[in-house]
Amino acid sequence: IVADPRRPEMKEILNRRIKHRESFRPFAPSILAEATGQYFERSHPSPFMTLAYPVRPEKRDKIPAPTHVDGTARLQTVTREANPRYHALISAFRDLTGVPVVLNTSFNDNEPIVCRPEEAIDCFQRTQMDALVLGDLLVARQGQ
Repeated sequence: IVADPRRPEMKEILNRRIKHRESFRPFAPSILAEATGQYFERSHPSPFMTLAYPVRPEKRDKIPAPTHVDGTARLQTVTREANPRYHALISAFRDLTGVPVVLNTSFNDNEPIVCRPEEAIDCFQRTQMDALVLGDLLVARQGQ
């Protein structure tokens, strides 16, 4: 599940509409690998969301939704080579907003992570997600 990291209220929106989990649990930022040093105090790759880096103080107001209360974030660095579609998505968001980061959280609602298209459709139908992308197919709720 991806969302706009610039909106401070996005964490509450995701928890209310989709995730239904404790409010203290943070979400993660996915960032273009080449922009990591611009937003974080470290730039070492972290493709598997296993490391928390301090968000640069001057960038914390740019990505408040995935920034933890201690000023860190458990980031995922995304390279074009490893994940060209996700890299393209984040690049398009950067081109629109100037921010090379999206908020990222697991695709589930207090259940095991979605692995099959049928599970994705079920989770989409049970929650208030705005849209679902399956390969090249976009499913959006009316009015979105």
